[in-house]
Amino acid sequence: MNGFLGALIEAWAEFRVNKARVVLSLVGVGVAVLAMTAVVGVGQIATQAQIEQLEASSGRPATLYLSTPYNSVTGQSADAATVEPVVAALAERYGIQYVAASTWLNAEVQTPNGVEGGDGRGVDVPYGEMHRIALAEGHWFTAQDADRLLPAVIINDYLWQQLGAPSLTTHPTLTLRAGGTAQAVIIGVQPSTPYENYPRFFILNSAWQTIQPASAAMNGASNWEFWVPAGIADELTARIKSEVSAAIGDGWQVSVNRNDYLAWGSSDPLGPLRLVLLGVAGLVLLLGALGLVNISLVTVRQRIREIGIRRAFGATASRVFLAVMLESVVATVVAGAIGVVLAILLVRNDFVMQYIAPGVTDPPPFPAEAALVGFLAATAVGALAGLLPALIAVRVKVIDAIRY
Repeated sequence: MNGFLGALIEAWAEFRVNKARVVLSLVGVGVAVLAMTAVVGVGQIATQAQIEQLEASSGRPATLYLSTPYNSVTGQSADAATVEPVVAALAERYGIQYVAASTWLNAEVQTPNGVEGGDGRGVDVPYGEMHRIALAEGHWFTAQDADRLLPAVIINDYLWQQLGAPSLTTHPTLTLRAGGTAQAVIIGVQPSTPYENYPRFFILNSAWQTIQPASAAMNGASNWEFWVPAGIADELTARIKSEVSAAIGDGWQVSVNRNDYLAWGSSDPLGPLRLVLLGVAGLVLLLGALGLVNISLVTVRQRIREIGIRRAFGATASRVFLAVMLESVVATVVAGAIGVVLAILLVRNDFVMQYIAPGVTDPPPFPAEAALVGFLAATAVGALAGLLPALIAVRVKVIDAIRY
């Protein structure tokens, strides 16, 4: 142990003496470590952003999707009022906390520029948590919103801008029409997608039923979603299908499927791109290592006399081997540390975060494995780059070194 520490101290001293020689070769190593660390870090954050987008559209793992039962003989869809009690009983029996019905609604909205067709969706309160709904203004529905005299709505940014972007503290209203006309209070604004140039809104299913005539209360088929533990998703899928079929009678087609992104086999949507970037960073790291090998060989040849004198005074072959190899390791670890620090500062920059993960609600911290990959890569490169010079140093003969 003492020999190793002594060799490490000697390596650090030699690095300080010869730092001007190796600094250029270490630039390549540092840049490569920065690239590798940044790729891993950016990949984690970008993957999180992609996952949140997938969860916004299809639900969190594991989300089971119960379509409206369909009668192939009569061509009719089951009434939501028939299925809703069955769903509520299932949720209570199996302890499913997050259950939400969603219904597509075709409605018109009044804007200062006239009446426009709106893309509406009736939802239940848990829907927002199940789909990671992020709002730019206001808040998602709560249980208290179901008791409002005027129903609450959440609109997209496009519609909000059409209305003049009123402050939500003034309780602005929206006029809806679908078989009847009603007013609703705007409580939240959801950011619009880049190509979303049409009105869109959310409203509670219970509120929509109260403000519309019975004939137009639900002008779209309802579907139900269950957010359940992934480990029991397959079992619950079969049980929900069986119990709904038994409850509504024969002749109805009941479809229950897992709908979240993990059901599609997309555990890492950005995996291929990350592998390509890591390959490029690895190539840069290899080129930096070759440059460091050349510098190390030159340095060893210039120190043959010094090495011979050390051997004459009793330095063992292993001590010389460690000292020379650790010079490269110490140098690359210093370069790797600088690269890791720069990568952290780069990836955690607010501008970069907004670019690679816009709208992410749960940004992950800079991954420890990214920093670990950087340090390990730097250490490995230093060890490989120092191996050949260390072998040459060990083979130096004392008598030849003194005559050198």
